[in-house]
Amino acid sequence: MDIIYILVPLSIVLISIATLIFFWAVRSGQFDDLESPAHKILFDDDPEETTASADKPPSTTITPPPAAADATSPDKLS
Repeated sequence: MDIIYILVPLSIVLISIATLIFFWAVRSGQFDDLESPAHKILFDDDPEETTASADKPPSTTITPPPAAADATSPDKLS
């Protein structure tokens, strides 16, 4: 029965914190436009980047790993 004296005030504090966070989100405009972010991912915003990157050669070059001949040579094996 004594635990109720702790749980009731704790639940009131948690509910008030959640309510404050919700009202902060509403005031800051988090729920103003719910449709545009879902549709924005379907459209390519930067067509210049895709055409510019097609003209350039790939910037990554493959380098061979360092020679491992010392570790696998028959002279080093015992």
